[in-house]
Amino acid sequence: MQCPSCHFNQTKVIESRTTEKAQSIRRRRECLQCHHRFTTYERIEFVAITVIKKDGSTESFDRSKVLRGIVRACEKTGIESELLDSIVDNLESEIENQFPREITSKQIGNLVLKQLSQISQVAYIRFASVYENFTSIEDFVATLKKLQNSPENSGNNPEPQSPISENENKKNQTTNQ
Repeated sequence: MQCPSCHFNQTKVIESRTTEKAQSIRRRRECLQCHHRFTTYERIEFVAITVIKKDGSTESFDRSKVLRGIVRACEKTGIESELLDSIVDNLESEIENQFPREITSKQIGNLVLKQLSQISQVAYIRFASVYENFTSIEDFVATLKKLQNSPENSGNNPEPQSPISENENKKNQTTNQ
């Protein structure tokens, strides 16, 4: 492994551990020349999957592109990056199992929306607004109604609460008693 700092070709592994669901191995390394420390991930390489875009063009499935879209949708929602990585891991596994060679960008978007609907309504709406190319407030309202009426969201609130709002709720409960 080449050091990203000085490009020396010899490093030593300081620590190794599997990530959640054993989808990859995380390794902390140290350069033997400059002593710079960095992290690498070892993942199973899946068979190349071709993504068919809306305009009919094709490109290889790019995990980082999907992750960027999810990260953007989840900005300022309090969702941890490890959870976002696991969403993409699950998505990648699902694509590999269900779509051995080709998948449309629409199918990928639907799979992402399915995952986001279980985690954050706000992230779901943000991702949907870009993915479905919302052009008016009616598009938002229709998607909000669809999300509100979905069986996954009946009777529960998938939004993660911040520790601050949990503490405020406890304070309010004690003062109201």
